[in-house]
Amino acid sequence: MQKVRLKWVKNRGLDHIIDRTTSIRASCLMLDYLARQPSSPVPARSLARFQKPLGLTVPVLRFLRRHPTLFAEQPHPRFPTLPAFSLTSASDILLGRLARASAVDSHLRLARLLLLTRSRSLPLASILPLRFDLGLPYDFASSFPSSHPDLFAVSNNHISLSTARLPDDIAISSLQRRHAEAITGATYRDLSRPPSSSHAPLAFPMRFPRGYGGMKKVKAWMDDFHRLPYISPYDDASGIDPDSDIYEKRNIGLLHELLGLMVHKMVRRNAIRLLREELGLPHKFTRLFTRYPGVFYLSLKCKTTTLVLREGYERGKLVEKHPLAAVRDKVQYVMRTGVLYRGKGLSKLVLDEDDDEEEGTLDGDEGFQGEGMDEDADVECFGMEIVDDDGHSNNDYDEHDSSD
Repeated sequence: MQKVRLKWVKNRGLDHIIDRTTSIRASCLMLDYLARQPSSPVPARSLARFQKPLGLTVPVLRFLRRHPTLFAEQPHPRFPTLPAFSLTSASDILLGRLARASAVDSHLRLARLLLLTRSRSLPLASILPLRFDLGLPYDFASSFPSSHPDLFAVSNNHISLSTARLPDDIAISSLQRRHAEAITGATYRDLSRPPSSSHAPLAFPMRFPRGYGGMKKVKAWMDDFHRLPYISPYDDASGIDPDSDIYEKRNIGLLHELLGLMVHKMVRRNAIRLLREELGLPHKFTRLFTRYPGVFYLSLKCKTTTLVLREGYERGKLVEKHPLAAVRDKVQYVMRTGVLYRGKGLSKLVLDEDDDEEEGTLDGDEGFQGEGMDEDADVECFGMEIVDDDGHSNNDYDEHDSSD
C-alpha cells in the first residue's frame, strides 16, 4: 500500500478544547486531593509541589486564588501569615456529582484497557497518569478488586484482568458496535470480514483538514487502506507481520479504540508511551497519528503533545458526552464564575441538575497551559505509593520523545 505524506495542519478549535480541558483537569485533581486531607485548611506551601503534576505554568498559589468559587483562602490556624486553602460549598457539591458520574462505567473502561494489552495486566504506575482520562477514582486499585472481584486482581503493584467471567460484549470494539447498530442482523463474524470499498461497514470515519479530503492521491490511499482486513484490537495479533500494512491498520484500530475509551476522547502522548510495549505499538508510534490526520489530531498545545480522536468532536462539543464530562463542564462553569466575579462568585452560581451547562473558556486561560507530566510527582499527587518493578526513569521517555 503506497503511503501519502501529509503536512500537519493546526486545528484551532481542538486546541481550544485541549486548553480548556487542561484547566478542568488541574481543578479536578486539586479538588480530589484537598478532599482527602485529614486536616483543613491545607497550607499553600505544601501544595506548591503539585505545579507539574497539575500541568500548570503558573504557581499553584496563583491558580488557587484565581478560582475562589472552588478554593476558599483563609489564614492558617497556627501561622496566621501563611495562606491556606479549603473547599467551598460548591466544591463539596461538585465532588459528590463527580463521584457518582465516575461510578457509572469506570470499571468497564479499565477492563477494556487491560483487555487491549498482551498480558491482560498493567503496572499501577502506568495507569495513574490516565486516571483523569478514564474517569477512575483515586482508590481504584483497592476499590475495584473488592467491588468487582470477578474482574480485577492486584498483585505486586500490577492490576490484572480475569478473563474467566468477562461480559460477553466487552471484547467488541466501538467501531464494530456502531456498525452492528447500523446493520440489522450483522454478526461479529460479518463485521470482521474485510470491506470491499471505502464505503464498506468497517471504514474508519475520516475528517480530513481542509483541502486534504478532495485530493485524488489521498482518496486512492484511503481506498486501499479500507480494503485491508479489519482486525479487532481485542483479538490476538501475534501471528501478523509487524511490518505489514495489515498490522499498521490493526494499530490504527487499537489507537482508535484506546482514545474512544477516554472520557474526553483525548490523551497525552507520554501516557500512551508507558503502555507502548503492552499494546504492541511500534517504537515511533507518533507517526501513526501524523500519517492518518483524518482519524486523529496531534496537538502541541499546553506545552505537551496531546492526541485527539477527530470523530469525537463536532462543532467544538463532544458527540457522545459521558455523564462525567457533563459534570466536568459544570466545574468549568464554576471556575469561570470565580474568574468573572471573584469574591462574589459563590452568590452568582446556579448548580441545579437541570440547568444548561455553560460553555467557553476562562478569561486568561493561558495561565492554565500544561507542561509535560512528571510521572513520579503524578503518582505522589494521586495519594498512592507505587513501586516500579521495571526501574525505568523519566529520562528513558525523554529519549523516545526526541526519536518520535
